[in-house]
Amino acid sequence: MPLSKILPFLMAAAPLAIAAPALAQTAPAGPAAGVTTQLPRGAAPSHYAIEVTPDAANLKFTGKVTIDVTVATAMPALVLNAADLTVSSVTLTPAKGKAITGTAKVDADAQTVSLDFGKPVQPGSYKLTMVYAGIINQQANGLFALDYTDNEGAAKRALFTQFEAPDARRFVPSFDEPSYKATFDLSAVVPADQLAVGNMPVKATKDIGGGKKLVTFGTSPKMSSYLLFFGLGELDRATKMAGNTEVGVITGRGNTGKAQLALDASAAILPYYNDYFGVPFPLPKLDNVAGPGQSQFFSAMENWGAIFTFERTLLVDPRFTSEETKRAIYEVAAHEMAHQWFGDLVTMAWWDDLWLNEGFASWMATKVTDKLNPEWEALLSRVDGRERAMSLDALKTTHPVVQKITTVDQVNQAFDAITYQKGEAVITMLEGYAGEDAWKAGIQSYMKSHAYGNTVTDDLWKAVEGAGAKGLVSIAHDFTSQPGIPLVKVESAQCQGGNTILTLSQGEFSRDAKDKAPLKWNVPVKAQVQGGEAQRLILQGNGQITLPGCGAYVINAGQTGYYRSLYPAANIQALAKGFSQLSSMDQTGLMADNFQLALGGYQPIGLVLDLVDAVPVNGSPAVLAEVPGYLKSSYDMLEGDAAAQAKVAAYASAKLTPALTAIGYDAKAGEGPQVPVLRTSLVATLGSMGDKGVVAEANRRFVALATNPAALDGPLRNVWLGIIAQNADQATWDKLRVMAKGAKSDLEKSTLYALLGKAKDEKLGQQALDLALTDEPGKTTSAAIIGQVGVAHPMLAVDYVLAHKAQYEALIDVSARSQALARLGGGSADPAMVTKLDAYATQYLTPESRKVVDRSIAAIKTRIETRSRLKAPTAAWFAGKK
Repeated sequence: MPLSKILPFLMAAAPLAIAAPALAQTAPAGPAAGVTTQLPRGAAPSHYAIEVTPDAANLKFTGKVTIDVTVATAMPALVLNAADLTVSSVTLTPAKGKAITGTAKVDADAQTVSLDFGKPVQPGSYKLTMVYAGIINQQANGLFALDYTDNEGAAKRALFTQFEAPDARRFVPSFDEPSYKATFDLSAVVPADQLAVGNMPVKATKDIGGGKKLVTFGTSPKMSSYLLFFGLGELDRATKMAGNTEVGVITGRGNTGKAQLALDASAAILPYYNDYFGVPFPLPKLDNVAGPGQSQFFSAMENWGAIFTFERTLLVDPRFTSEETKRAIYEVAAHEMAHQWFGDLVTMAWWDDLWLNEGFASWMATKVTDKLNPEWEALLSRVDGRERAMSLDALKTTHPVVQKITTVDQVNQAFDAITYQKGEAVITMLEGYAGEDAWKAGIQSYMKSHAYGNTVTDDLWKAVEGAGAKGLVSIAHDFTSQPGIPLVKVESAQCQGGNTILTLSQGEFSRDAKDKAPLKWNVPVKAQVQGGEAQRLILQGNGQITLPGCGAYVINAGQTGYYRSLYPAANIQALAKGFSQLSSMDQTGLMADNFQLALGGYQPIGLVLDLVDAVPVNGSPAVLAEVPGYLKSSYDMLEGDAAAQAKVAAYASAKLTPALTAIGYDAKAGEGPQVPVLRTSLVATLGSMGDKGVVAEANRRFVALATNPAALDGPLRNVWLGIIAQNADQATWDKLRVMAKGAKSDLEKSTLYALLGKAKDEKLGQQALDLALTDEPGKTTSAAIIGQVGVAHPMLAVDYVLAHKAQYEALIDVSARSQALARLGGGSADPAMVTKLDAYATQYLTPESRKVVDRSIAAIKTRIETRSRLKAPTAAWFAGKK
């Protein structure tokens, strides 16, 4: 039940009153008017002093907290957030006066604790002290434990915290909402031989005997509760200076060398951010803390001064870390560091504006990665990001960037491609409209004005428009306050006097609601004739734009616009003829855009396949690396028609093998920076479609392991093993399992176990599911195995999870339980899956928490319709190729 429906009874008046302390404050406390809160208004914290004593062996902890609270209006009781906590004592001490003993009543459903002192609490300043106890979870919620094997093969356990969105309440009774900012003092009683980590550096360490020490961290800046962090274990720390800030990486003992890439990235990125944001990083240190294992739903968390990242996205192992993973490590570090400003220093007032955190961090990470590593062509990733967002935004089940959040489940489900990738795409478009200088000036003004405070989306738009971007607010409102995708259509193109005059119309792109009245946007269009000067237009309904030159044209030049571009067939054919003369960004964007237009029924599939066919094998490696994905999508579309799939596989081999032959299976000295990415794309896709040469090479290397343990070592190790796992028979599957058991590190072990779920053989898929429910793979690896089975055999995985629901839910984060089944079954094209997911949601979920299930159902229905419509023309196109 929504918390807003549960709490009002706590506001009832009472006949008696606690005397007001001498330093009473009557100013309003807590969230500003109009900002959502699920706690009664009238009381707010300014400081927390927390002391915790973890008992890692028994998965429990005790704590004591003293909170400086200001009460603005008389309160019948003080209500804080608490989940999985028991409160044993409560006292309330006025600024001048005697302590008052209270009673605590925990409401597990509401995740609150009501503190009753027998009389209403009058306005004033108080110290609220509670003694409490809690549990240590084994998935990433609240204070949690991760078990692993160290480099000597010994079993170890480390503790970390994960509080976003609403899980600080599992660590300490607190005002656990982003608007209730406060400073934090954190202390912990820990084993003397272990390293404790917090947001701030350690201020004091005291030996208290019995093999224990009391560690006290420095006082944090004013921040939201979800940014508090605590870590503990047999850990090492490596550091370097970035200006006045000590940046560090913290890993299991003996592994800091594997985190050198992340450490170097942090040291390079921080000065850039200090300059860009105009506000220097305000903490004395910034650590990136590596945790073993994994979550199926997040990789890293931006705790202020103490970023937490799972090892798989932080550590580099030369035996198997791919080039793509290395770049992901850099970008994830950049994303979480951007949050130190967008999210930590300036925080959204409520989760409706979550995109202010995530969209901006995604955009900033891409920007800084491109600035500091231009050879990676990181901006091309924005096309893929745009497409991930549009895949959700084209369905009736989409939502605006700024969305209404009322329940805990809705907060957890808000972390999606609309929040992240649409957010990034809209920011990219708006920066292009404003210009880099005005945009940067607006960001700096926003940071300085709202440091240590909370904001809503309009605060940012006003700052950027105030810096010179006139008209930006209305454009921004259109793209963030309403859902959907503009469709910009070229109605006519005429060459007159050496110019091309385009007549444009605006509609709305949709996969499943074409009959509804389209929404309207102010669309910033940037168009150009190939090789000509770009021109701009704010399109409102219909409009015309005149482009210098005549010839093939692009109406989303540079691919910075968040809209679909629908061309006459003749223009696409003309673009295909001169495809290699287009920029890499436009080549990538045109393929993506036209593929989705074909899937949506707006144009024939053959037009985009002609564009894919036009990509030269000796052109941009970054663009060629996109081609295998379109061929694999075509292959999957023809599921059930083996002959037609064989035609696609034959075409893929004929087109891509020359490129693979040219670059080889193994890295060469002096090869271009994008060649390793291309190699991965070619090998993985050809292998998945059964290319004889690639499969034979995978088998050769796998057999060679018997005499050469390093036969598979290198950046393609996991790609080769993925091909082996996909095509495995029982004997091969058993060998992979033996490899997983004997893996040298937890990172390698978890990867190998997950591969056991990839087998095309359904019997082996069943074995993988059964294995996942044992203790063998590890608490955080089992869900990854089930997830892999869900890719190859979605119905098998969904049925298994439904039959073992409680056991499965113990393997995933609490915050992800309402969406896990939808993700497992969401890639299906089976009508029976629609019925199954709907029945599950009806039985187990509330209307507010079934959003991800409804999205998966919509995607499945759309996939079924699309395959039915496009199977024949897709098969015909490939059949026509020699």
